[in-house]
Amino acid sequence: MSKLLTPVRIGRYVAPNRLVMAPMTRSRAGEDGVPSEMTVTYYAQRASAGLIISEGVFPSAMGKGYVHTPGIETDTQVAAWKKVTEAVHARGGRIFMQLMHCGRVSHPSLLDGATPVAPSAIKPEGKAWTPVGQVDFVTPRALGLGEIAGIVDQYRQATRRAIAAGFDGVELHGASGYLPEQFLSSGSNQRDDQYGGSVEARARFVLEVLDAMIAEAGADRVGIKLSPEMNYNSITDAAPQETYSYLVSKLRGKGLAYLHVALFGTKVDYHALLRPLFDGAYLIGSGLTQDSAETVLNEDKADATVFGSAFLANPDLPERFRQGAALNAPDRDTFFAPPTAKGYIDYPTLAAEAA
Repeated sequence: MSKLLTPVRIGRYVAPNRLVMAPMTRSRAGEDGVPSEMTVTYYAQRASAGLIISEGVFPSAMGKGYVHTPGIETDTQVAAWKKVTEAVHARGGRIFMQLMHCGRVSHPSLLDGATPVAPSAIKPEGKAWTPVGQVDFVTPRALGLGEIAGIVDQYRQATRRAIAAGFDGVELHGASGYLPEQFLSSGSNQRDDQYGGSVEARARFVLEVLDAMIAEAGADRVGIKLSPEMNYNSITDAAPQETYSYLVSKLRGKGLAYLHVALFGTKVDYHALLRPLFDGAYLIGSGLTQDSAETVLNEDKADATVFGSAFLANPDLPERFRQGAALNAPDRDTFFAPPTAKGYIDYPTLAAEAA
């Protein structure tokens, strides 16, 4: 029996398999951040995953960081997401919403002219994806001490709206150089108040956001994604092993549904470092194959495994693994595209191929 295809407890739920669909930005929402009808089909097609984690969703308008990404701030956005969750549940699936505040990794053209916010006014290297294409990042505005509680409350309200939209839980995006990791990392956080300096202070924002999300959804419906030393969006930290060991040790005892850790070519085995510090379901992602995922599970390095592009191109991935069937190849040219069906909802299932 393939361990990949056995049940596993993730928070309050028992998933029927250990194949988790990764959060993947697809840039198919309208300019108003409302998911399209195609998005309903997209997630419903993949409902056989043990758990779906949605694409990154901005909790407030100031959190938007990319063109055509969805939000969970308005009633219209909530109503559109409710169609998604109903379609996933109708097929027996479970889906968490990933909350993604991009912070400094945004651009005024995405924020009605406002300057992106960050823990410190440090300009990241790289370019923002805007309605007119890629443009250089700008220097962000450092959040005032009195503003931070408001950002935390935006996550609280977004969690409330996600649950109202029918999501089974929420994930805090604490990776990829977005706002939580901007606070966590010494290279982007040069504050001298209670949110900067020591690792304890730099971790404060992440922990306060998690507590706010827990207060709305319950701890067993809240997960967090981390990616130590990914260094995406020019994020750096002087002592990442110390930083992430401290943060994960503070997660212990909160009763979180899961910790999702994705590693990208790090020299340090952060899974070996972090898993013993966490007391919930541990999810491993990034670059897995069926064989490597089986090895990870059989060696008890994780409770479940996270697949990205494989799920993108294979809506019925668990069944393909069950049968040992060939996989569709992902079309990278359509990963991020205008709201069209190509490369989004037109990948065939085994049943469709047989028909």
